[in-house]
Amino acid sequence: MKVTVCQLDPRPAQLDAQLSALANHVETEQSHFLLLPEMCFADWLAAEQQPDAKKWAHAVNEHARHIADLSKLGAQSVLGTRPIVKENGSRRNEAYIWSQQDGAAPLHEKYYLPDEPGYWENAWYDRGEKSFEIGRTLGMRLGVQICTEMWFFEWARHYAASRADLLCVPRATPHGSVEKWLAGGQTAAVCSGAYCLSSNLWAPEGVSPNAGGLGWVVDPEGNILATTDPQTPFATVEINLEFARQSKATYPRYVPE
Repeated sequence: MKVTVCQLDPRPAQLDAQLSALANHVETEQSHFLLLPEMCFADWLAAEQQPDAKKWAHAVNEHARHIADLSKLGAQSVLGTRPIVKENGSRRNEAYIWSQQDGAAPLHEKYYLPDEPGYWENAWYDRGEKSFEIGRTLGMRLGVQICTEMWFFEWARHYAASRADLLCVPRATPHGSVEKWLAGGQTAAVCSGAYCLSSNLWAPEGVSPNAGGLGWVVDPEGNILATTDPQTPFATVEINLEFARQSKATYPRYVPE
């Protein structure tokens, strides 16, 4: 199974060219599964402290437009997140799984919401249900922790018990903490006994949003298999699903709660 992670600049003037380059990479690598960054198809709304319903609606529409064209990226299956509005008007950040056969299906709504400069998420939208279900695609079992959720490692242990093959971490995180996030991704991989994949937003330092890139693929023992950077914004790795499945019976996953 070939999996691809990336870092993408969500600014409208930059996005289309990067998506075209990503599609070329996926085609060249013949990747099966693609992980996108957190809410990557529009400006990062939570960079501003004051929420704006019109901007949220615009982001909803932009994500819907790009998700309708996900087949152009060339992967058989894609996981990302998108802004949504519930029937009762509640705004949420929803992880979805897309496949060529079934389109985009909801998987999880972000529960742990930061609220600080550049990441005013609790101000912009509501938390979802405290539910971390397994998704399924291409014969794989997927867990997802959206950005900040990665730091709640009890859910990585939960995904070990749920026999996840991949733990997906779509992010929007700053330049100053990328190495800390990578260390957290290694820990999440070991706790879950799954391959931990992460894709992040990216923009040059000093402009908005403060998004530092550094996507990664980490194996169930915490070994870093690939990372992204501004010169190599896409990375593809061939993973061994059987290794992830066997890892559930090895240390520290087998230790009972």
